[in-house]
Amino acid sequence: MKLDLANPAWRAALPPSRSVAADAPASACAFSRDGATVAFALGDGRVRLLPADINAAETPAGEPVHRGAVLAMTADPTGDGFVSGGDDGRLLRLGSDGTMSELAHQKGKWIEHIAIHRASGAIAAVAGKNALVVKDGQTSEFGPHQSTVADLDFSKDGSRVACAHYGGVTVWSVGNVTLPPRRFAWAGSHVALKWSTDGKFIATGTQENDIHVWRIAQSTDMRMQGYPAKVRSLSWSADARWLFTSSQPVFTAWSFAGKGPEGKPPVQFGEEGASLITVVAAHPTAEFVAGGYESGELQLGDIKTRRSVVLKLADGSAITCLTWSTDGFRLAAGNDRGDLLVVDLRR
Repeated sequence: MKLDLANPAWRAALPPSRSVAADAPASACAFSRDGATVAFALGDGRVRLLPADINAAETPAGEPVHRGAVLAMTADPTGDGFVSGGDDGRLLRLGSDGTMSELAHQKGKWIEHIAIHRASGAIAAVAGKNALVVKDGQTSEFGPHQSTVADLDFSKDGSRVACAHYGGVTVWSVGNVTLPPRRFAWAGSHVALKWSTDGKFIATGTQENDIHVWRIAQSTDMRMQGYPAKVRSLSWSADARWLFTSSQPVFTAWSFAGKGPEGKPPVQFGEEGASLITVVAAHPTAEFVAGGYESGELQLGDIKTRRSVVLKLADGSAITCLTWSTDGFRLAAGNDRGDLLVVDLRR
């Protein structure tokens, strides 16, 4: 993808976009595997589907699929639809044509986080102190952990799933439920987790306003501090050279090239926003990163040139979800007021 943020044209006007008012907070957004549809998970139980093409006719709003809020959602790794979880304890597969099937039902629990592995088709979901993995029509349960699982993610090859919780991270073998888990300990609550795109590191955001990273092969760890708020959003660059984090007024990236970030400050760049970044999303192939702010501002940053441009102006409603299309030419974002945005960056 070639975008030149130094070009004055990028600063002359906002890029073309579609904005839809959903009248319910957006908790997650995702593009379908084929890139044709973008979905937004809403606080009133609906999953709103929109064409990824901002010039295509807008599809009508559907009926709620969950009883209560939709808490998590992602693309379906095996089809062109989506997978959602709600506070009704149901994990659902949603077709882009409106069809629906139930993958799991955990009564009395919330399905708060979902991760997928595209190559294997596996789906992982948080259900209280346990993690569920659905693969090849079979459901496996991992846990219980010492506290509610706050986030989870698959390894690069999909053979393992990592769960963040109080006291650190637990890594399970997806193919063998009876195999003892591997534990990475660090005191305190871990509220976000991302496995690096090269499979070598696991990063977490903690309750103590810092991030913690483990080198998996050596079982060594590092701690990066100095954040003014909890780091709830983490995103690795496609080549795993950079770890982008939320909770700063500018883009913040830790370098994992060479010997890594120990003893070095992060790279911070771009135009300072009027508030803190709430969510970050690294581009799927190139050296760009998107960041949404508490103020509602949306920026696109280029770590190579250390520049950023505004894609959406602040409107007072915090950006709550952010995701790229697979081809990297469209960006979707939602906020806590229920405004759903699809930005076209093909110009």
